[in-house]
Formats: sequence, C-alpha cells, structure tokens
Amino acid sequence: MGPGCWDCGRNGEFVLGRSVVGAIGGAEKWKALGGRRRKGRRRPPGSPAWAALRLPSIRRKSKAKPNGKKPAPEEKKLYLEPEYTQSRITDFEFKELVMLPREIDLNEWLASNTTTFFHHINLQYSTISEFCTGDSCQTMAVGNTQYYWYDERGKKTKCTAPQYVDFVMSSVQKLVTDEDVFPTKYGKEFPNSFESLVKKICRYLFHVLAHIYAAHFKETLALELHGHLNTLYTHFILFIREFNLVDSKEVTVMDDLTEVLCSGGGGAGGNGGSGGAQNHVKER
Repeated sequence: MGPGCWDCGRNGEFVLGRSVVGAIGGAEKWKALGGRRRKGRRRPPGSPAWAALRLPSIRRKSKAKPNGKKPAPEEKKLYLEPEYTQSRITDFEFKELVMLPREIDLNEWLASNTTTFFHHINLQYSTISEFCTGDSCQTMAVGNTQYYWYDERGKKTKCTAPQYVDFVMSSVQKLVTDEDVFPTKYGKEFPNSFESLVKKICRYLFHVLAHIYAAHFKETLALELHGHLNTLYTHFILFIREFNLVDSKEVTVMDDLTEVLCSGGGGAGGNGGSGGAQNHVKER
C-alpha cells in the first residue's frame, strides 16, 4: 500500500486523494487547526439548552493471568526507540497552540479541534487499514487492556480491532456532521451535553491512536509516516490535557510514549493543562 489516504470531503465524507504528507503535513497546516467557521458570523453565542444525546460507551477490561503464573515479559516497544520518537513534521510548540484564544468561544474551540482531530486520526488510520484485519487484530487491545464496544442499549460486544475502529469512526462522523450537536449555521447553539460528548469522542480517538502504535507501528515506519503519527499524537494529548477531556486513568496505557513525546522537546507537555474546560468557563 502506498502513502495514499482519505481526504475529507463535504459533510464528513472521505474520498481518495492527496498523500498523507500533503493532507496532514507541514507546520502551517498544523498551525491552521481550528479553522471551522460559522456561516454569517465568527463565533456562536454562549451556552444552549438542548436534550442530551446519548453516545455509545466504551469500557475497558484489564487481562490478568488466572492461573497465577507470571506473565511473559513484554515485547520491546519499537515506537519508544529514540531514533523514532525524535521524528516530527514540525517543531511547533503545541502547548501554545492548544490554549483557548481570548476572543474565541470555548465550545467553538472544542468543536473546531475535535472535528479536525477526528479527520486527521481517520487519515492516519487509513494508511495502515489494509494491515488491520480480523485475523491480525482479533481483539481491540493495547497491552493488557482490552476494549469492548457498548451500543446505545448498553449491549457489550467483543469485536476485532477493524470492527471497533469502524464503530468509532461511524459514530463520531454521525455526531460531527449533526447540526444539532456541532452547529455551523448562524443562530444554532451548542447542546448542554456538548462537553460530555466531546469527552467521549476524544476517548474513542485515543483508543484508535493507541492501537496504531501498539499494533501497526512497523507498518507506519515502513511507510515513513511515523513523524506524522508522533506529531498528531503529541498535539492530541496536549489538547485533551489542556481541557481535561480524557480521564488520566484511561491514557495510562500509553504513559511511556506520552512521557517521551510530550515532556520537554516536542511540545512542552508538562503534567497537565489548566484543569479542564470548566476552569476556562470560569475565567471568561
């Protein structure tokens, strides 16, 4: 498979188009994140009143050896090798990029970034999707953590990784193209449940990124797209930290990588943002 990828078309549809380098590469395009614009005005009004929309949930389960035997030693993680962690497509300071600008509405900022991350992570996954099959990835697992899909009725489903990712992308695309949830037209307000929906979306997207690293880093490396993946991961992690969008326990499965990519050199991560979206609301 070449470095072809999916381009974002109208209404969240994807068509085969430019290379990943063209689609998500370059400092300028990363700086341009947050480009959603409303028709007829620059920003939306404040908090709305809207009935909560339910999004399918995901729960995780840690595997343990039932017979008390010591688990086999973990395989060396290729994505932690210094020669690969140092690869980025830009040296831009992402800690500054994710911060809420003074004159931008919080919900609009969350919507803009969340939508863009969804498209970019979908693009990144599409580059290795032919290697992610029901045979090669029989479960959606990262290390000793296995993820199950729970539908709207709460039915638990154990599925293969490609099925899981398909559930994620289908559900998220339905939300980000719904005018009642991610409004783009003048006069439309964000739902009261908007922040909780963004948190669930980010949780989904983190699982997909973690799976790419855990199961498909070799393929990503062969395609020479590890720099794009590292840049995307760094940007995403610093964004969810800044607004406290994903529980810290949820992201511990990738703590080793996060420590390397988000501390110091490639994005000035530190330990944590400004305490979440609620704090931003109070400051405004």
